[in-house]
Amino acid sequence: MFQYFLSFLIVQFLRLKGIDVDKKAKFNNFPYLKIKGDPKNIKIGKVEILGKIDLRIRENGKIIIEDNCKIENDCRLVSARDGTIILSEGSTLTVGAIINGGSDVIIGKNCVIGPRAIINANDHKFEGKAPIKDQGFIHEKVVIEEDCWFGANVVVNKGVTIRKGSVIGACSLVTKNTDEYSINFGVPTKKIKSRV
Repeated sequence: MFQYFLSFLIVQFLRLKGIDVDKKAKFNNFPYLKIKGDPKNIKIGKVEILGKIDLRIRENGKIIIEDNCKIENDCRLVSARDGTIILSEGSTLTVGAIINGGSDVIIGKNCVIGPRAIINANDHKFEGKAPIKDQGFIHEKVVIEEDCWFGANVVVNKGVTIRKGSVIGACSLVTKNTDEYSINFGVPTKKIKSRV
């Protein structure tokens, strides 16, 4: 009963903040919010949030979490500029996943993103001797098509498309597009074999 009441309070709190959240969304904890843009750019469907999460937008960044998604504890989603982060229906972010979206990050339906995965739609510029923190960023879209599975500690670089049904092994660094239904592993990843 307490959990139901807490979830109800959190939904009302988010709505008061201007966030578009489904009344049937379930929350175990109040999310941390850092909103430097329009709060209506955060849309949360009928989802299950299983712990404390961190949602940040700035400029015209958008975060869309579709129905039947699950997000575990300590996940962070940051969307900036004109980037949109979409977690499509039925997908799961497991504990500690981080999505940095200076450009679009599209995660397809029924994906499982493993613990402590990091998905970056941006990268620091680092030319010459000027301080890196002052040089700005390069931004490129990341697409993860439906039915993909990441092991723990996967890192995905900007500009990558991970094709439908791909598996990415634990502790891998994805720097190039994958094939459909492929199994990939390594730093950087290489196709090990096909699922089909």
